[in-house]
Amino acid sequence: MKSHELYAAVDPAIVTQILDWFRANDRNVYKSAVATLASNRKLRPVFIQNKPLVDQYAWIHKTLKINACDTIGEHLLQAYLMAGQQSLLAMFCDGMGIPHDGKGSVVGDLPKKMDPERLASTVDRLIEIFDPKLLTLYLHCFNLQVAGGWQDLTEKLNSDERLTLA
Repeated sequence: MKSHELYAAVDPAIVTQILDWFRANDRNVYKSAVATLASNRKLRPVFIQNKPLVDQYAWIHKTLKINACDTIGEHLLQAYLMAGQQSLLAMFCDGMGIPHDGKGSVVGDLPKKMDPERLASTVDRLIEIFDPKLLTLYLHCFNLQVAGGWQDLTEKLNSDERLTLA
């Protein structure tokens, strides 16, 4: 799935969580995202910024569902996961035996193949700790890191009824 497809499928509460995190922790990224999205839609950022927060979030979410906004959407997801969900990323990497920097950023090459048993046990453990929708979003984003994704991860995302975006 591309990022605009993820935004189309994800629970709006997750998008609100992401945008709230940026407003609280990295306001510059939030402002930059609004400016870029507004520019893509041929609007002035102030038009969006003057809306009530609920309406801003709804507009941002709606706009991120557009294919033309894929790059900014993917950047927002990556920035949020790398900065706001480091424990999830680190625990996934640990579970999969992927070397990382302690914050979930992979060190070295990504694996060529995933062990389906290890993937299943890692997902089982993480689904007990994290919101399943957030975990699912992360797994989809992780699967974007290689062309075509990992077959075992794609199959897990398609077959495990716990791993839904909405």
